Amino acid sequence: METAEITDLERQIEEREVRQKASKNILWVGILSIIMLFAGLTSAYIVRQAEGQWLVFDIPNAFYLSTLFIILSSLGLIWANKSANSNNHSGVKLGLIFTLVLGLAFTYFQFEGWNQLKVQDVFFAGNESNAAGSFMYVITGLHLAHLFAGFLSLIYTFAKATQGKYNSNGKLGLELCSLYWHFLGLLWVYLFFFLLYIR
Repeated sequence: METAEITDLERQIEEREVRQKASKNILWVGILSIIMLFAGLTSAYIVRQAEGQWLVFDIPNAFYLSTLFIILSSLGLIWANKSANSNNHSGVKLGLIFTLVLGLAFTYFQFEGWNQLKVQDVFFAGNESNAAGSFMYVITGLHLAHLFAGFLSLIYTFAKATQGKYNSNGKLGLELCSLYWHFLGLLWVYLFFFLLYIR
């Protein structure tokens, strides 16, 4: 291989590493902003609870199931990344589909949880509402809104996977999608236990 070709290859590798670092840094900034948002919400929850007139109600059973599904959904992305490392394109696609299906199951049980709250006369707003219920809807609803961004990322990543884009030589998009999804899963686990015990 000629010197010019080696130099060109080194430059391409260097540019790819710079893009990877920049992309991950941008994602981390986004994740930190989400952490700050929910830290503010849970802090406000505790402050408002201390003021009194706080309705105590049971956490919907559906939220227990949704928690299980979002934890299991991360296994699909672990599978997809391992498949990419071994150049198994089918495994990448199957792992992404697994995550997408369980993510949809999580979403279904979130909505079912809201229905169960209504059965307990826990409402978001109106004359019969209470701050405790309003916080429950806002916190879980905002998490679900961020999860929709995760769905878009999964769909985009799957589209790229069908083109064979992810392999042992490059899987940046898959890694970014996985990082965001794993974060959302951990965030939900935190919120679930927070809402379960801080009542």
